[in-house]
Amino acid sequence: MKEDFLHYAWQYKKFDFPNLTTVSGEKVIVVHTGQYLQQAGPDFFNAQIIIDNQKWAGNVEIHVKSSDWYLHQHEQDDCYNNVILHVVWEHDIPVFRKDNSVIPTVSLKSFVSKAVLQQYLALTSPKSWIFCEGQIRLTDAFVMRNWLERLFFERLENKAIPIKTLLAFTNNDWEAVLFYSLAKNFGLNTNGEIFFKALQSIPFAVVRKESFEVQNLEALFFSQLDLLSEDVEDAYAKDLQARASYLAQKYCLKKNWVEPVQFFKHRPDNFPTIRLAQFAMLYHLQQNLFAKIITAISMDDFYQLFNSGVSAYWENHYQLDKVSPPKKKRLSKSFVDLLVMNTIVPIQFAYAESQGKEISESLVKLQQTIPAEKNIVIEKFANFGITAESAFETQSLLQLKNNYCSKGKCLQCAVGVNLLKRNE
Repeated sequence: MKEDFLHYAWQYKKFDFPNLTTVSGEKVIVVHTGQYLQQAGPDFFNAQIIIDNQKWAGNVEIHVKSSDWYLHQHEQDDCYNNVILHVVWEHDIPVFRKDNSVIPTVSLKSFVSKAVLQQYLALTSPKSWIFCEGQIRLTDAFVMRNWLERLFFERLENKAIPIKTLLAFTNNDWEAVLFYSLAKNFGLNTNGEIFFKALQSIPFAVVRKESFEVQNLEALFFSQLDLLSEDVEDAYAKDLQARASYLAQKYCLKKNWVEPVQFFKHRPDNFPTIRLAQFAMLYHLQQNLFAKIITAISMDDFYQLFNSGVSAYWENHYQLDKVSPPKKKRLSKSFVDLLVMNTIVPIQFAYAESQGKEISESLVKLQQTIPAEKNIVIEKFANFGITAESAFETQSLLQLKNNYCSKGKCLQCAVGVNLLKRNE
């Protein structure tokens, strides 16, 4: 039993109202249950109660057990001196006011019907994760396989929408589209939107011109994200500040307002400073990156393209002005997998579509070579008998959960239709 049910039952009089009595047998008539303000102090204010023909006006306090009064130390709080009725589920001990007078107590356990209790438990019990969770494993294998492929391309079509918006923003510059899309993915879930918005304030033509010096790219990226504090004494940081100031004047750069980047809960290798340094090194090493990713066909190609680390300074720093043990900090294969799933494949798909080319089969094969993602959605499906062997399946299952299961679109889902046919 929880107090919120008792609050509900008292507020809406979901109990045997005409026959209510105290635990000592006194007749109780509730004239007004009081105001449920959900503030500090008693639960219901300004109630009006008639107890054994005596009318009282004051407050009502509610607990699961009578002894909770002392557990919460209300006997020491003057705010509870004007409590006229103690409403509980289970009466285990008598309760006294500060002046030692007994507080009348009602035990709702004796007055709430089983039907009301069952309705509440049904309302508050954990809901099914998806409607077909008990049957989804029975889906015909052929139907499931074809449906997952359709979901995969449906997800790609959704991901292509912001790419087309970026294409218009960049005047059809696919290299720029790739740059801004990668920026978002380098920021991960926590800082992705912040990276994206901040680096959009740098025209990609500027990145092209300055990519021959990695420190210039770092200066641009760190400055637009307000990561160059004037308080630091570090010589490298001061050099980045000077470069950023010069480049801002040279190209008349302005900043988009963004929230501060988040370091909290990130492992050091995922700190925004390290991801920006890696992003700068990538564009320092790889000229015409878009042309290269369009022709790449295997994960080995992508691992080679993204085989970059950080500049020498960042090999023994995670933040400016704070020395750390040396580490190369190269992009991991798992991180490249994320880049391919979330940026490269959608861009390849959108570009092929714009060129009138059909590359569906190669995209499926590429995703099938990437290990399955690990997240709560994929784990849940596995619990119900649907296991994913590759990123192709995990991406499809994410689309299924987000666009069908969570929206109750069972009759628009091949799984739902197949299961209905089985039950005919």
